[in-house]
Amino acid sequence: MGDVLQFPKAQRAISTEISTGANAEDAQVVDVTQKILEQQSEDRRKVKRVVLNEFISAHAHIPGRGLLRVILRDIHEGGLAFDLYEKEGNFDRGESLEMRFYMNHETYFKFIVKVAHFHHNQEEGYYRHGCQFVDESLNDVALQHFILFLQNIAASLKTDRGDRTISQIYS
Repeated sequence: MGDVLQFPKAQRAISTEISTGANAEDAQVVDVTQKILEQQSEDRRKVKRVVLNEFISAHAHIPGRGLLRVILRDIHEGGLAFDLYEKEGNFDRGESLEMRFYMNHETYFKFIVKVAHFHHNQEEGYYRHGCQFVDESLNDVALQHFILFLQNIAASLKTDRGDRTISQIYS
């Protein structure tokens, strides 16, 4: 039994009595529920989100109908958000969807998401959907690498403000 760790004996007993000294009447009970909720909300938002404006082509596959283009808004480790125009309708909470990210007009990878919530923005004319990735999707490893790629380049992305495209190097 040479692998057994010996812990030193406690030097003194721990008191479990409630103090009723002079300061006991001055003590206040503090409700920490609100602080805990605030911290949980803050922790939830600490997830790195990459805001996307049609960076890649995203579609939902509707069985029996085909592909429905969605407007991808953001993506993070746990899920994504996308918009659908009012005329397209909306998906219901809890509904599972096969999503496809197209790298060009014919090459894509697919994964499954579950709709966590949706919000109708009547002024802008769209439904915003918040979705969670379904674990063990066919391409979950590729998807996580893709998200890491987006997060790593997000800080250095630039917006083209009208650079001209040339047709020949020398003219």
